[in-house]
Amino acid sequence: MSDEKKFKSGFVNIIGNPNVGKSTLMNLMMKERLVIATHKAQTTRHRIKGILTGEDYQIVFSDTPGVLDPAYELQTKMMDAVNESMVDADVILYVVEVGEKRLKNEEIFARMQKTSTPIILLLNKIDTATQEKLYEAVEYWHELLPNAQILPISAKENVNVEMLVTRIKEMLPEGPQYYPDDQLTDRSERFVVNEVIREKILLNYTKEIPYSVEVVTERFKDEINLISIETDIFVERDSQKGIIIGHRGEALSKVGKEAREELEKFFDKKVFLKLFVKVRKDWRKKENDLRRFGY
Repeated sequence: MSDEKKFKSGFVNIIGNPNVGKSTLMNLMMKERLVIATHKAQTTRHRIKGILTGEDYQIVFSDTPGVLDPAYELQTKMMDAVNESMVDADVILYVVEVGEKRLKNEEIFARMQKTSTPIILLLNKIDTATQEKLYEAVEYWHELLPNAQILPISAKENVNVEMLVTRIKEMLPEGPQYYPDDQLTDRSERFVVNEVIREKILLNYTKEIPYSVEVVTERFKDEINLISIETDIFVERDSQKGIIIGHRGEALSKVGKEAREELEKFFDKKVFLKLFVKVRKDWRKKENDLRRFGY
């Protein structure tokens, strides 16, 4: 018999309510800042893969939008991505906060209860919970999802994350290597640019503004010493355009500066970033616009 280790691979999809720490967790497991993570709900709009490759394994993580009952067409598309991730997973990571009760979408939760796919239920934010609350949460979820393995973690404090990755490796089936060793995500460089800019908008503006914004990079030119980028920021109304730009362009300038600095770290190269703000009326409700924006 050969002592050679078998190669293991699979798709590990992360599901949970908005703002429970899914994106922070994926960045920790990847040891790379691949997906944007803010304190605001609905930060993640697309399904984003992170590819973690070792000597004898490849884990393809999938960060998904927070589960909700959709109120408009964009949110319907986001929930389509979550439903899709229930189908093609080898392992489901279901992230909840201690004290949280069920998913915000009953239909998706019912599918979770019936699935034969292995589930690891992650009780996140244990750094903010008492032992008594943690014990109650374990009992509650064990009753609702008796087939799930339960693991308390803190993505913020990086507690039990290494243990989680080890457990995932044990659960993976034998399989092929799907992506090259050095590939970290299935998304393009332009997508990374769009997400970094959208994160800065989420952090710099309040109320409805961040949710009315879509970001599209029209030009990405990678030269020897410089990457030149031109990006459009779409809003739904003229009044929002004024808010994004700000007095004398100061608000937009701040977003541009913060995004450029982060992109220079990510690409390890000087970046020239030019931002344009445009109005596309009610784009979140229009099928054609959503398709154009990649939803």
